[in-house]
Amino acid sequence: MTIAEIIAAVLVIAATVMVVATTVALWRAPDALTRVNLLGPTVGVAVPLLLCAKLIIDWSTTGFDFWNLVKVLLTLFGVWIIGSVGSFYMGRSIYGVTVTDVKFARRKAARESKDHKVVADNPLPAGIVPDPNAPQSPGDAAAQ
Repeated sequence: MTIAEIIAAVLVIAATVMVVATTVALWRAPDALTRVNLLGPTVGVAVPLLLCAKLIIDWSTTGFDFWNLVKVLLTLFGVWIIGSVGSFYMGRSIYGVTVTDVKFARRKAARESKDHKVVADNPLPAGIVPDPNAPQSPGDAAAQ
């Protein structure tokens, strides 16, 4: 093995370790939003390491080729841009689906509650505390 092949092999092994670590982390992630964010090491580091390993092998066999360097750089920036924009849009769509509006949840719980008891000025069921920042009447909403 030449030195270039050893360097390329080390880069491929490092990329493989990152992909395996990301896979294990994806299995253990508690929700979809966390899974989308865990793709960062693979897209941001592992794929560029594989591109660099391929470039090193090409240069060791055929010599320096400027066009190969340009192709790898374009691919590298393309992967980073597409990965970041894609994960942004996936994260936004997942966040919109998984996050619950607290006020809506309280109103829904109040409607579905069978033992709906009005205690003082709290129209919510027992155990649900009203939001202190919420306006108390329609006139309060206009004042804020």
